[in-house]
This record gives sequence, structure tokens and C-alpha cells, in this order.
Amino acid sequence: MASEQESTAPFFARFLGVFVYSRRALELVWTTSRGLTITLAVLTLVAGVLPAVIAYIGQLIVDGVVAAMAATNPDTSHVLWLIVLEALVVIAVAGSQRGLSVSQSLLRALLGQRVNVMILEKALTLQLANFEDSEFYDKLTQARREASSRPLSLVNRTFGLVQNAISLTSYAVLLYAFSPWAVVILIGAGLPSFFAEAKFSGDAFRLFRWRSPETRMQMYLETVIAREDSVKEVKLFGLGPRLLQRYRDIFKKLFVEDRRLTLRRDGWGFVLGLLSTSAFYGAYAWIVITTINGGITLGAMTMYLVLFRQGQSAVAASLTAISGMYEDNLYLSNLYDYLEQEVTAPGGEVKHGPEPERGLEFENVSFAYPGSSGKALTDVSFQIHPGESLALVGENGSGKTTLIKLLTRLYDPTAGNILLDGVDLQDWDVETLRQRIGVIFQDFGRYQFSVGENIGTGDVRNIDNAERWEKAAKTGMAAPFIEDMPEGYDTQLGRWFKGGRELSGGQWQKIALSRAFMRSDADILVLDEPTAAMDAASEAAIFDHFQSQSATKMTILISHRFSTVRAADRIIVIHDGKILEQGNHESLLAENGQYASLFRLQAKGYQ
Repeated sequence: MASEQESTAPFFARFLGVFVYSRRALELVWTTSRGLTITLAVLTLVAGVLPAVIAYIGQLIVDGVVAAMAATNPDTSHVLWLIVLEALVVIAVAGSQRGLSVSQSLLRALLGQRVNVMILEKALTLQLANFEDSEFYDKLTQARREASSRPLSLVNRTFGLVQNAISLTSYAVLLYAFSPWAVVILIGAGLPSFFAEAKFSGDAFRLFRWRSPETRMQMYLETVIAREDSVKEVKLFGLGPRLLQRYRDIFKKLFVEDRRLTLRRDGWGFVLGLLSTSAFYGAYAWIVITTINGGITLGAMTMYLVLFRQGQSAVAASLTAISGMYEDNLYLSNLYDYLEQEVTAPGGEVKHGPEPERGLEFENVSFAYPGSSGKALTDVSFQIHPGESLALVGENGSGKTTLIKLLTRLYDPTAGNILLDGVDLQDWDVETLRQRIGVIFQDFGRYQFSVGENIGTGDVRNIDNAERWEKAAKTGMAAPFIEDMPEGYDTQLGRWFKGGRELSGGQWQKIALSRAFMRSDADILVLDEPTAAMDAASEAAIFDHFQSQSATKMTILISHRFSTVRAADRIIVIHDGKILEQGNHESLLAENGQYASLFRLQAKGYQ
């Protein structure tokens, strides 16, 4: 007995969970458009009641015809008026169904937009760690892929269920006059198919979640094969056939699982559907025999057969709706898991530090990425005063970019403190803090916008300010090639849109550098490999100009080129997340340590 309860309890818990998400979906639809929601409710009520009315009028028509045929002087007007009445009711049913279709179509557009906006608004509140968490990113991807249509699907199924429930109630009232057992058969015959469908819906969703990494790999392979930024290497290295074969292999693996599930679902659905069909046709035979034996009139027989036929469709539709709602419920769980993800917003209210002369200070800062067993930074300490420049040198993966992520509050230290103007970064207002930082990352964004907008993204407050674009472009040394373009700052960049122009790597870096200078009030400049794609002459010109523009600012430079590094006031050598050496160019050469070794190795390449 106890084991029975244990096996049935989870199913009914999942069953009730359907209606939890139906309620939430209805609330979402209600807040999206109250008028359309009320229209849906009214039309659903009308469409649910009228089929039973049609069946009852049909009985009256048949009985009227039989009576008229038996009469000596038949009166046909009564039957004709019943036919007209039935026609009007049929028109009303057709109108309500058309109204439901129009309302659902309008809601689909509104609700799809609403849910997508909710997803994107949530994305804006997430931290960098959320995007770098593959499991959570799967939730985001699934929410975007499925959930924009699922809420309306669930709402439509809910209203459809209500409509069929109203219809079944009206059918049951009429059938009860024949026999209570007829009502039992009408409702109970479809249950086996429902249980099977619900079971396989759950299996389908579990399969969907299990193979999310494979699906993501497929999408990535599609991008690599078909995107302009990767097609050169794909063709040059002959990667196409290999990538396409990997794509095919993943599909075959997924298809095997889909085929197995489809065969099981449809096989069991067919067998259990036979049971339901047998029960319904047994009821048909019962009604016919009762009519032959004189138990009911011919009109009543016609009505009951219609009721059973329509009831069979209504039961099947209701059970399918519940099963579909269960599947929608499972998919929507992704959406609400994503939307309700707890996000710790960076706190702090400070907008002005009491000691600006102290500049930026790292005090025994350590950091480990979430889920990582090792530290990316360990006990890092240094200070930059206003007007000073600092260069970070080290191998790839040594922790240089991680340090910048901590400075910009994309992450917070796991140990130690970072101070700005004598105040811990975590106490600063994040928006104020980031307005003080002009940054260009090595993997900067190449937006498919106009030249001006690409530069303007550096300061959203002035993103449409053409005067600021031009000033920032001059400071970032991008103005000469921009002014040579026929449309200047209105030139569309990238190949995603017609007429878009692609830039060279060096030109894109100048755009990104100009973007960093959009924040004219920024007193901290962070440049992560800002000239990696530039030629030597452009690099030299950039840094000569840069030094003149940033004389009063705190500057952090990450570069592998010692020709630029050597000009910094102070140089820090990072190795395995720790500071190995620090000093200026001359003092580090005199130490004859790691910096000197790297410098001589690079200098040798120019001899």
C-alpha cells in the first residue's frame, strides 16, 4: 500500500503542477492585454456551450420530422424554424471560433514580445559569472528558444480545456437522462491514452534537457561553418568537411534518441487508443440497441450518438490539452527558473571618494573563478596614483585580464580589497565607478552598427552625440580612415546588413580605442592589448598620442610588446596569478629576472 502511494504521489504532484504554471501564464497574459484576455474567456464560454445546443436542436428536428411523417396533415413550419435556429447557432459557433483565432493571434505577438523583453531585462541584471556558467547559459538559451511561445500555448490549452470542460458538462447533463453509465464511459474511456501521453511528455523534456550541450555544439558548428568571421580559416585549413561530419554525428546521436521516444510514444498511443475507441463504439451499440427496443426515440438516438461523437473528440482534446499543458509546464519551468534566478546586485552608494590623491590600490587581492579549484590571482598588491601609468606583463593566462575584471566589478575578489580614492570598490555606486573607467578589452565588441554608434557605445549617455564621436575618434586615431569613408560616421559596419563595410583588425582596434575615449570624464584608462592588430608605425603613433592625452589619468596597459611597455612609469610581471617582479624598465633589466629575459628574447627577434 505504501509503495502504491509512493508511485502515485509524484505523478499527481506533477499533474497539479500543470495548473500552477497555467495560473502564472494566465496572470502574464492578463497583464499583457486585459481586453484580449476577457475576449478569450467570453468566446471560450460561448464555444463550449453551443455544441450541446446544436445537438439538442438536432434531436428536436429529427423527432419533428418523424412526427410530421406520421401525421395526416403535417406542419413543416416548426421543423423549418428549428433548422433556421440551428443554422444561426452554427454561425455563432463559427464566429466564436474565428474570434478565438484572431484573439490568440494578437496575443501571440504581444505575449511573445513581452516574454522576450522579460528575458532580456533579466539578462541585463545578471553578472558575468552567470554567462560564463554553461549550465545557467543553457537555461538562458532554452528560455529564449522556447519560452516566448510556450506561455501563450499554455494559455490556449487552458482555455481550450475550459471550453471542452464546459462542452463535456453540457453533454453529461444530456447523457445522464439516458444513463449515468454513459457519462462514465464518455469520460473514462480516454484516460489510458492520457496517462501514456503524460508519461512520454516527461520523457521528452528530460531528453531535451539532457542533450542541451549537444544541441549547443550543433548551433556552434552552424555558426562556425556559416559566419563570415570564421569562413576564411574554415576554407584555408580545409575544416569544412570535418566540422560538417561532426555536425552529422551529433544529429545521428540525437536522432536515435528521438526515434526511440517517437516509436514508444506512438506505439503505446495506438494500443491504448484502441481501448478508448472500443469503449466508445460499445456505447454506440448500446444506444442503437436501446433505440431498436423502443427505449428512446430516433431523435434521442441521433442526439446521443452526436453527443458521444463530439464528447469523444472533447475528451480526447481535453486529455491532449492536459498532456500538452504538462509538457508546456516542463518547458516553462526553464523560463521561470531563469527569471527567478537570484542575482546579487553590486551594492554601494559612494559617488565621491575622500582621498582622490591615493588613486587605485590593490591590497592582497586573491580571486578564484566559480567552480574552479585553483586561484587566478593570489595576494596581488600595488598602487597607482593619478597621472601614473602601469604596465602588466605576463604569459597568456597569468591573470592580467582577470585583474581588469576585478577592477571593473565584473567580479569581486574572493579575498583582499581594492580601493579607489580610499574607498573599497564594493562600496562604490557601480554606475559611477564604471563611468570613471575607459576600457578596451582584447576581445572588444564589433557591433553591427554605424561607425558613430560603435564609438558612441563607450558612453551611452552621449551615444548619439556626433560631436563627441569625432572628438573621441581623433583621440583614438580613428578619424583619418573614418573621414575617408563616403558616409563617414554613418557608415554601416559589418556584413550582417546590406551595404555593410568590414574593417581591418587595426581599424577595428582604433574604433575600440576611440570608444574608450568617449568617456571624457574617465580618469582610469585600461587598455588590454590595444594595438595587437596594428603595424609598428601605427602602434608608435598611437602611444605617442595616447601618452599626451592621458597625462593626468591612471593608466593600466596590458601588452606583449615591450616597445610600448617600457614607456610605463611602473611595470608589473605576473606569473601564475602572482606578482613576480615590479619596477620601471631600467630597474627590471638590472634585476636580470623574468622581465629582462622576456625583453631580450623579443629584442632578439628584431636583430
